[in-house]
Amino acid sequence: MAAAKRKRGGAATRPRKRARGAPNGTGPPAKPSPQGEEREEHSIPAPISKGKWKNKERVLIFSSRGINFRTRHLMQDLRTLMPHSKADTKMDRKDKLFVINEICEIKNCNKCIFFEAKKKQDLYMWLSNSPQGPSAKFLVQNIHTLAELKMTGNCLRGSRPLLSFDPVFDQEPHYALLKELFIQIFSTPQYHPKSQPFVDHVFTFSITDNRIWFRNYQIMEEDAALVEIGPRFVLNLIKIFQGSFGGPTLYENPHYQSPNMHRRMTRLAVAAKFREKQQVKDLQKLRKKEEKTIIPEDPTETVFETPAEEKPLEIELVKPELKVNLKKKKKLFQRQRKRQKNLSRVGV
Repeated sequence: MAAAKRKRGGAATRPRKRARGAPNGTGPPAKPSPQGEEREEHSIPAPISKGKWKNKERVLIFSSRGINFRTRHLMQDLRTLMPHSKADTKMDRKDKLFVINEICEIKNCNKCIFFEAKKKQDLYMWLSNSPQGPSAKFLVQNIHTLAELKMTGNCLRGSRPLLSFDPVFDQEPHYALLKELFIQIFSTPQYHPKSQPFVDHVFTFSITDNRIWFRNYQIMEEDAALVEIGPRFVLNLIKIFQGSFGGPTLYENPHYQSPNMHRRMTRLAVAAKFREKQQVKDLQKLRKKEEKTIIPEDPTETVFETPAEEKPLEIELVKPELKVNLKKKKKLFQRQRKRQKNLSRVGV
């Protein structure tokens, strides 16, 4: 950069400040706009809520390899509903689950939702507080995504949800722990940069048949009625661990039945039904082969039977004459008659 010219007094002249509307280089100062003190066209507006973002909860949502299209859509729906979430590439099946804590640390996340696929038909969900714990493992059932349901409900993208819990969550200690975990994961932090300062939908967690049912509803402005948006799924609790993705078991669900055992029981029920049908068929065949019981004759059975008159037997020694067909006989008579007429005409 060239040195600035000095004045006679010896002090260097400072470069003039460039006008806000002028291009690079020297030029005349920008003229004031006719509208007065209005903002520029491309200026960024001030945020609506001027509060401070204190709750720095970040949730990492990703999955293992081998998931199907339905799981992928569900994962994308959760990322859309949770503005404080982050995404990552699929994890290899060979890697151990403890690696997820390192991934969360790299992504600067302290909560994690991990979808684990097995046999390309069973889906498991891990909810974890990384890296200290605790963590819970669920079996995900009855998945219905936003694109599949096509419900009439709708909500603003990035708005903060209300969380509604079943009263059973306050009665059992393991449900109370899950409630706190759900609150920290699914609730959007206040004044989050990607969130909107509106509350127009609610996440409901209800317990029925020893399972947790997740639903998402829109809150109508007119009468505060609820209209379902989606997605929806059912969580069947398996275990709660003290650490993140492992550690001592705090709770194990006694009502849980693995998908392999469920499929085995279904096959056994079908086989038992088929076996029962086959036994019935074999029994019917044996009954048919058995000899019929001989009933003794009743002497009074032939009381009302009258014998028919016996006709004398006639033995014909002569061969019977052939029966003449009447149609042929008639045709012969007609031919003879025609011949006689023709002869009579010739004689005349």
